[in-house]
Amino acid sequence: MANPISVLSTTVTCPERVSLDNPGDVIREIRSTILLIYKKFNFNQFYQAVGDILKLFSGNYPGYRRCNTFYHDLSHTMDCLLVTARLIHGAGLNGIVFTHRDVTLGLISALMHDTGYIQAVEDNTGTGAKYTVSHIERSIEFMRKYFNDHAFPSEYLPICRDFLRCTGLDVKIAEIKFQSREHEILGQILGTADLIGQMANENYLEKLPFLYDEFKEGGVPGYRDKFDLLQQTPAFWEMVKKRLVNELGHVDRYLCDYFRVLRGINQDLYRQAIDRNMEQLQAFLAAPRPTSPGIREANRKWA
Repeated sequence: MANPISVLSTTVTCPERVSLDNPGDVIREIRSTILLIYKKFNFNQFYQAVGDILKLFSGNYPGYRRCNTFYHDLSHTMDCLLVTARLIHGAGLNGIVFTHRDVTLGLISALMHDTGYIQAVEDNTGTGAKYTVSHIERSIEFMRKYFNDHAFPSEYLPICRDFLRCTGLDVKIAEIKFQSREHEILGQILGTADLIGQMANENYLEKLPFLYDEFKEGGVPGYRDKFDLLQQTPAFWEMVKKRLVNELGHVDRYLCDYFRVLRGINQDLYRQAIDRNMEQLQAFLAAPRPTSPGIREANRKWA
């Protein structure tokens, strides 16, 4: 099996607080991070999934079109995957040790959590954004087919299905019947990584208009236009902070341990990045909006 690092595109960046140039570095970072806790870890199934997900997003996986959503794209998947690995490391530092199989399934779930946005090759109407509301169940269905096609053990699907459902913003974690407490923590890790990965991204504010486009096509109500979504984003972050604690078990605290032990920084740089994004957004929203004809024309792009 070819090492997927060799086929990773250098044109897709994975913004994070430690400078990485391309997704190949992300995969290497994940490998070194996991090996700090799990010695002699077997990455074969993870590498296989990485290679196939790269093909999927680029339009080279049989039966599927390339990703055509500009918010939920490969960059976001890489963000989520990296935070997942770092949270697993931080959990290990706190004595929460998972089986090697479950670590593999946690990482594969991060890779596949947004595959539901990818259209089948015969689906030529609109973009994958039309599946915004149903994308989690579609991601689970992709995963079911993938595991079956590649002869992965049948026990994998129910575990990963529970993990993926933790990414739903309205999901009550207590209502998911996890097979173990460790599975619940891994589900909370994935739900946390999904949120933190996107909101800490240095391009988060620039990508929000794309999120509005996805919401509009997907029939998600509650936003008049792109500027209205920007205005509501600080309140969304306040909601997310509560969800991180109340539903997702406050596992985000493990990032502090990751940065402290591995980087010698006694701070959560992801939370700092989100706070910085919110400060920049608040400054933008508070600034007067000029009404000269040229500015009015420019501002129309937000509508």
